[in-house]
Order: sequence, then structure tokens, then C-alpha cells
Amino acid sequence: MREVLRDLMTWWEAGETVGVGTVVGTWRSAPRQPGASMLVGPGGEAVGSVSGGCVEGAVYELGQQVMASGEPTLQRYGVSDDDAFAVGLTCGGILDVFVEKVSRDTFPELGAVAADIEAGRPLAIATVIEHPDAAWLGRRLVVHPEAVDDEATRAEASGGVGASPAAYGLRMSLGSERADAAVRDDARGLLAQGRTATLGYGPDGERRGEGMRVFVQSFAPKPRMLVFGAIDFAAAVARVGSFLGYRVTVCDARPVFATTSRFPEADEVVVRWPHDYLSEEVDAGRVDGRTVVAVLTHDPKFDVPVLEVALRLPEVAYIGAMGSRRTHEDRLRRLREAGLTDEELARMSSPIGLDLGARTPEETAISIAAEIIALRWGGQGDRLSGLEGPIHHHEQPDHP
Repeated sequence: MREVLRDLMTWWEAGETVGVGTVVGTWRSAPRQPGASMLVGPGGEAVGSVSGGCVEGAVYELGQQVMASGEPTLQRYGVSDDDAFAVGLTCGGILDVFVEKVSRDTFPELGAVAADIEAGRPLAIATVIEHPDAAWLGRRLVVHPEAVDDEATRAEASGGVGASPAAYGLRMSLGSERADAAVRDDARGLLAQGRTATLGYGPDGERRGEGMRVFVQSFAPKPRMLVFGAIDFAAAVARVGSFLGYRVTVCDARPVFATTSRFPEADEVVVRWPHDYLSEEVDAGRVDGRTVVAVLTHDPKFDVPVLEVALRLPEVAYIGAMGSRRTHEDRLRRLREAGLTDEELARMSSPIGLDLGARTPEETAISIAAEIIALRWGGQGDRLSGLEGPIHHHEQPDHP
């Protein structure tokens, strides 16, 4: 929903009604991930995409029907359907799309939700997409990290107003206290990992039951890309990192090189010794399992100390270090002398990037980005034309 939120808010603030279709489940070669959304505007406008063009026409028509009836609908699109070719789904994938009507009446909390997302405050939206009782369909629960909700509870109990952006979420319910408690607990777990998923429960939130499915969409702050070394390659890496949706920081101890004018597409440029900066960010809780680290200095006085810190962290998504194979061997020797184990050293991608034959800074940045993407989704970096089987890698099972 994030990519269509601005258009949605424009209509919501104007008091208009919008049809919203959201991907809540994918299997096989589905082109878009859960959370991708498409809007049907009050004037018939189409904004966003749920399948990269495969089933947009069918979802558009369903959105218009839901806007008229007000009844949420869960629809599956797949090649086994009789009308698969009629709706354009020929890629071999399967999509579950939940279509609902959104307005000030159906989603009065949307303004507060949008403000939290815009400010980078983490939250998850849990929506009932399947239930034996149709009255439960479309009900929502907005979930924040536990510490934030506890603060809101204390503020409300003491009569405080506006003490926490999470306060509005405490007045929402899926339909029962038991269901709310179960879904809130599980949604917090997904939110902590920045994951979006569909969860199954019994009709009243029973853990071992069946009948209710809840789609939990997490809106965590952007994952971070920490680029150490203010060189020309870093400018290209920052550009690609920003394009991929990372919050990019470029850090270097040399103020003459670490300037915002040299890195206009970085979110911040920091003049610090890299290892000091990384240690402080870790202590402040601003480095997590989604963070990627690119050490580009290939100068031992900079890269060895920061790699000592990075390679000892319990959770980061990626650690890459630039340099020739000779530089790599010298770096390994220095890191071993600093006490790092073979297991810790194995977490480092060095020389950095995939073998694309890259030469320019821009080509090298693409090879680094390709390696990050491959590690995230389990890809091998091979040419698709020489492979068989699914194109997309998913965490979901192969069959619904």
C-alpha cells in the first residue's frame, strides 16, 4: 500500500470512496509480492498494480463492484481458472487479492496510519480477509511495537491526549478480545522482522483452529544501507541503494571527500571514523537484520576496524568489502590477527559483488546490488534463459 498511499490519502481527505485491491498471497511465478496494491478512484481512475499487468482489468472491475456493494471480497487468480486467459493471467502464478472499500467511514484511522508511515514510525495493519461470519470481513487492527502501545495505554489511563501516535489503534477490534490478543501478538513478531504475511486462526482467534485468515502488512522504517568510503564507487552504490528502497548513509573520516555535494542521493553523509560510527549506531539500536554494509575504502586503516565491528554483529543482512584478491588476502590476515574466527570471516562477501564483468562505478554498483538481492531471495545469479523452474523465489510454499 505504501506506493499508492499518497493518492489514497488525497481521496480519503476529500471524503471520497476508493476501491482498494491488495495482494495477500502469492504462489509460483506471481510477479508481485503481498502488500502490492491497486486503487480504483472515485472517478474511475486506476492507480498502482497488483500483478504487473496480468489481472489489473479483472481487479479493476471487482473494485468497482465492491465500491458499489460495500462488501469486501477475496478473489484468487490462477492459470487453473477457467477464465485465466480472459483476465490475462498467463504467467503461471497464483494470486490472492483482497478487494475492499476505503473511505472515512470504513477506515477512520487511515489519517493517523498515514502520518505514522510518513514519519517512519513502525506499524502493522491486520485485516480479516476470510471468516465464517461475513460481518468480520474487512475488520482491522492497527498494531505498533509493544513499547509504543504501552505508552499510549498509560497516556489514556491518565487522561493524556495526543501523547502517542499509537493511541488511536487501541480503540480498534477485529471482533473479540481473544482474536485481538492473538493477532496483535503475532503481528508484533512480523513487524519486528519487517515481514508481511497471512496468518490463520480459528473463528475466535484460536491458535490451532481454522476458518479465519488475517493479512498482516508491516510498515517498518526503510532498511539501512551503510556505505563506508567516500569514493566514486560509493556515489554509484548510494544511487542504486536509494533506488532499491534503502535509507543510505555514506560515512568517511575525510571531510574533504565526505560531502553532500558528492553524494546527493544519499540520505545522510557522515564525517566519522567508520568503526566509531558503526559502533554508535549499533548501540543506539539503529542496525538490524535488514541492514546491509558495503565497505569500499580498500584501505586497511579504515576497512579493517569497521569490519571487525560488522562481522561480530549477530544480525545484518549483508557485509561486502571491495578490493582485489590480493587486498582480500591481506584483509583476511589482518582480521584473523584481530581475533576474528573463520565463521565470522565467512559472513564477508569479498571481493564484493557478483561476477558481471563490471568495470565502471555504475556497473560495479549493479553487481553489488545484484549480490544483495540474490542473498535476500536465495538466487544464484545464473542466467534465467539457461534455467528451468520458477523465475521468482518466495518464502511461501509452492502451492496454496
